[in-house]
Amino acid sequence: MEKELLIECQRNDRNAQRKVYEKMAGKLYSVCKRYLKNDEDIEEVLADTFYKIFTKLNQLQNHEIFEAWARKIAVNECLQKLRSMKALEISLDVEFVESKEAPTDSISFEKDILKLLNFLPEGCRAIFNLFAIEGYPHKEIASMLSISEGTSKSQLNFARKKLQELLVNHNI
Repeated sequence: MEKELLIECQRNDRNAQRKVYEKMAGKLYSVCKRYLKNDEDIEEVLADTFYKIFTKLNQLQNHEIFEAWARKIAVNECLQKLRSMKALEISLDVEFVESKEAPTDSISFEKDILKLLNFLPEGCRAIFNLFAIEGYPHKEIASMLSISEGTSKSQLNFARKKLQELLVNHNI
């Protein structure tokens, strides 16, 4: 992201904010889609994310890390939404979510994996995203979700096993 554009955003320049929104909306939507299923929830979290980005931008010291910073805000907003929905309850014996819609061979492997994440329970999916995609260590995940480190590790293992089963069963 261009430093000048971000400086203009800090000055509440609506044109600059629109440009940042246009450049980042697709990326941040994809992040939110990995955590949330409902389009209305995704749109709500995306709006909250951009509100926070534009109101907290003056706290960002290094403009070079803007995208990572914005992504972290989106992840935190998704987790907050999941907590508010009480969907983040974690269970070690939960079965994976059944869906009428099965992944197809016609889309790319990455999209198939992301689509398969929708078959996982909310909490399990959140932990998989945080660890495997966002790169957070288990200790930080445990802190973020108010769970034990062991629960984070076991849920990641559960997610991996279920994803493997789904990959085999759908020949992906």
